[in-house]
Amino acid sequence: MDKIGVITITFNSEPVLNSFLHCILNQTYTNFILYIIDNKSTDHTIKIIEEIKDSRIKLIKNERNEGVAKANNQGIKNAIADGCSQLLIINNDVEFEPQLINKLIKAQAKNKSSMIAPKIMYSDNPKYIWYAGAFFSKINGYLPLHRGFRELDVGKFNKVEEVQYAPTCCLLIKKEVFDDIGFMDEKYFVYFDDTDFCYRVYKSTQHNLVYYPNIEFYHKVGALTNKNIGESNAKYKSDFFLQQNIKNHIYFLRKTGSLFCYVFIIWLFLRNNIKFVFNPNIRKNFKTWVLINKSYLQGFLIKYEINQ
Repeated sequence: MDKIGVITITFNSEPVLNSFLHCILNQTYTNFILYIIDNKSTDHTIKIIEEIKDSRIKLIKNERNEGVAKANNQGIKNAIADGCSQLLIINNDVEFEPQLINKLIKAQAKNKSSMIAPKIMYSDNPKYIWYAGAFFSKINGYLPLHRGFRELDVGKFNKVEEVQYAPTCCLLIKKEVFDDIGFMDEKYFVYFDDTDFCYRVYKSTQHNLVYYPNIEFYHKVGALTNKNIGESNAKYKSDFFLQQNIKNHIYFLRKTGSLFCYVFIIWLFLRNNIKFVFNPNIRKNFKTWVLINKSYLQGFLIKYEINQ
């Protein structure tokens, strides 16, 4: 039986943590270690974790918010050092059935895949799909597009098959993938870290990713993120969300490095400014315009290594 390193990152996760811990600690597959990497929570997250007496929990407390990619790497490296042959990277704003790990392991073996991810439904609207496999879209700057996104689940995506991308909302990965591909690129504080990793796996052709639909898995989308800031009766993208997405997309395209990518980078400058004018979810003020274009330039200043 493989030893699984289950890796989750907490940052003020108090609202969702109890239900997540109940789901993971009641799995029928018991040979796992739960690595909780806390990015300097200021709520009762740590208290909740420390009150649970379970020898399978290993809590790593960072002295500052290290971001998603670096925190995931901390968990991955600790798990590998502890002899885990598989790594399950998973959000804690999710709920799932007791057979999650068992089903993923069996389906992974049956389909001879290096990585496997389940169908993911909206927690607050469980008949609707959030993720049912995804593929990189060149015409969208290699952004991964979720199949079935916000669609009613009518069985259209009930086939087990290879895909190109899965979010680290729930992704089981063999240790060998990290040996061959490397770890998460820590230049991504948040957003694009899983896009970058899956794209490197996809381009290498050494490993494959399988989508497996036959699991009950629900995501509390937006429960812990700050994508929007409400003003009056409208909702606007937060400065943090705009900055991270814009600069990280530029950085990702630079790493990808084709002529098409550099042409797309030029197009992004135009598109971002067009969005500023016409997108109702972006605040119309000089400060936001400056932020958008400053973030674009920041994407050029991030240094990268070819083998990442």
